[in-house]
Amino acid sequence: MLDLSRALSGPFCTMILGDLGADIIKIEPTPDGDLIRAWGPFDRGESVYYLSTNHNKRSLGVDFRNPKGLALLRDLALKSDVVVENFRPGAMASMGMDPQQLFKENARLVIGSISGFGSAGPLSQQPGFDQIAQGYSGLMSFTGEKPEGTRVGIAIGDLTAGMWLAIAILSALVARGRDGRGQIVETSLLAGLMGILSVQGQRYLSLGEIAKPTGNVHPVISPYGIFRTKDGNLNIGAATQKMFLQLCDVVGLPELKTDPRFLDNARRVQVREVLRDLLEEKLITRTRAEWTKDLVAVGIPAGPINNVGEAFAEEQAQFLKIIEEIRHPLLQTMKQVTVPIATNDFTGARITRPPPLFAEHSREVLASYGYGASAIDELVAAGAVTQRS
Repeated sequence: MLDLSRALSGPFCTMILGDLGADIIKIEPTPDGDLIRAWGPFDRGESVYYLSTNHNKRSLGVDFRNPKGLALLRDLALKSDVVVENFRPGAMASMGMDPQQLFKENARLVIGSISGFGSAGPLSQQPGFDQIAQGYSGLMSFTGEKPEGTRVGIAIGDLTAGMWLAIAILSALVARGRDGRGQIVETSLLAGLMGILSVQGQRYLSLGEIAKPTGNVHPVISPYGIFRTKDGNLNIGAATQKMFLQLCDVVGLPELKTDPRFLDNARRVQVREVLRDLLEEKLITRTRAEWTKDLVAVGIPAGPINNVGEAFAEEQAQFLKIIEEIRHPLLQTMKQVTVPIATNDFTGARITRPPPLFAEHSREVLASYGYGASAIDELVAAGAVTQRS
């Protein structure tokens, strides 16, 4: 799989596919490689941002400004099963790799593209960064508590676009297995985010309702959200009438079960702040751990708001093998998050290669594509290809 993408959305897509077994050839422009390598923070000189999204890949350094480098990329694309790119629409054509033309020359090729706003339409040529797409998509308008909305704390637009494209590529490969023909598949940061608007999107489409920021409470369920306890905040999700009645008993407020203000969910949503205050008068007398144990015992979902360190330390996260330990050529032993998918016949590690150093595998990759030693030497001598020494 030829990965021409950079930054986050495309590399995240190919990392998912690499974790599932694909051989990912990461094409990096000379002289410095993927632009994300310069983004901090750094672990002993290596970009943590880069490390987070590039394991299970081999790196090939190519000069995109060298005609021989561009000719090489075109040849590699035509010899690959899958090509992934996230350039601005039209950039592939300007490099001599128009997806439609590539597809004409190799009808088995699967070409996956991510852009900010799509390959056509009034915004197609507009630069698309995650926060800009969050704003356009509507997602940002009802996230958080502020009236203007809040950016999601991760680059959710890039990551969802990467996941959508991974799904599309897998679907195209399944289809090719049936009829022998590849496909050109694409998504965008905008479309990917609007594709997960879920009930908030349907509320508008069905009822004309515009979702508003609701902070850390559920927009249509009460009591459901964050509540104060003796030693910090606790998430409680009493999503059904039965759960609400059980919650009243667990916290020692049985009188709330017959209070006219709280008889059903619709009424509770209207007075959620009043209900929260009453519950917290009891909840602040005990710790999060104590309440979690009692609530879960009767079937009410509850749990702490972990920081990232606490999340990784959770026994359940360790049991699920979300983190794997690997060897890196510069960093030695390091830990990384792997694809969070389990199968009934899988027992080994998902991460078989650490994030590659820039141009670490150039000669190895070209040899695997059928280039002889003398041809590789010529490309290196011409400056079209870089091999890390």
